[in-house]
Amino acid sequence: MALNLDQIRATAQRVAASHGLDVVDIEYQGSGKNRLLRIFIEKNSQERARLRLESATSGDENEDRIPVEHLSGVTHDDCQSFSRDFGTLLDVEDLVPGSEYVLEVSSPGLDRRLHRVDDYRRFTGSLVKVRTIDPVAGNRHWQGRLTNVSDHAITIDLRALKQRGALKQKGQSKKPNEETAEIAISNIEKANLVPEI
Repeated sequence: MALNLDQIRATAQRVAASHGLDVVDIEYQGSGKNRLLRIFIEKNSQERARLRLESATSGDENEDRIPVEHLSGVTHDDCQSFSRDFGTLLDVEDLVPGSEYVLEVSSPGLDRRLHRVDDYRRFTGSLVKVRTIDPVAGNRHWQGRLTNVSDHAITIDLRALKQRGALKQKGQSKKPNEETAEIAISNIEKANLVPEI
């Protein structure tokens, strides 16, 4: 029996929704007795809204440093309860053939990957690091502030690096007068947030 990642993702999302969570990503690695199924979860939009409201009314001093919207709000208890319920379903429905595998559940972290257009929209205004499939203006590696997102492209403000005092990445040959880069979403190989702490 082959592993069906789409079925696993759908089952994981169903369990996550019952816990006020969303599945961000799924990874499956290894073979034989060394198999690992890793699930990244975060609070869903309703739970993030609740956290944002709770933070605003509590007057949290960290509120200005890290916007609550950017935090997953996932606790150890969230991971543990999701893992317990999802692991049971995996075994009952035999979604991962064989009994020898490890299920790992965690937050996507502050340097989380961005996958969907909705991810880019949610994190507009954040620092991002992007690697393209094909070069854009002679470069495949870009870093800057995500300023605009359409259904087909993102725009990165490259001046954000100068404001942070960051050095130009190795291999980049940006012209000094370039202030923004527009990158087609279909040309993005990998994109991550850059933590601002």
